Amino acid sequence: MIEWIKLKLSLKIDFFSDKKYEKCVCDVIHHEMVVSMKNYIQHGNTNCLEHSLYVSYISYMICRRLGLDYRSAARGGLLHDFFLYDWHMRRPQKGLHGFIHPNIALKNANKYFNLNDNEKDIIQKHMWPLTITLPRYKESFVVLFTDKYCAFMETVGLFEK
Repeated sequence: MIEWIKLKLSLKIDFFSDKKYEKCVCDVIHHEMVVSMKNYIQHGNTNCLEHSLYVSYISYMICRRLGLDYRSAARGGLLHDFFLYDWHMRRPQKGLHGFIHPNIALKNANKYFNLNDNEKDIIQKHMWPLTITLPRYKESFVVLFTDKYCAFMETVGLFEK
């Protein structure tokens, strides 16, 4: 039964076989600071870059299907956890990681990339309701729920590498 569930829930994603997706994130994905996200474990055995790619691509696909701003969802999803530290060990600021990392990720993303309002909202509010302020855009809700789904799948080991 477990194998059947894994089969039904697992995603084997070839992110760059989709040229539209690649075009959405090409300026972000190859940036050295984004690439450095692979050095930090996120959930289970999944590193922060892998997690962000899952969130980004799934959000992109959902938003594209729904006729929403899939480019902002792809970019915001890729940068939603751009906090650049090992949250299991240390934090650059006081406070619980779940509450503080969206603002750290947004600060880092603003430092390296030109973001639109939708992308900023996605990054800053992806931890709602912990972030208290309700997301402003539909795409923010898509990324928010996709992030929770991916975190669950990674934590219980249902994503296959």
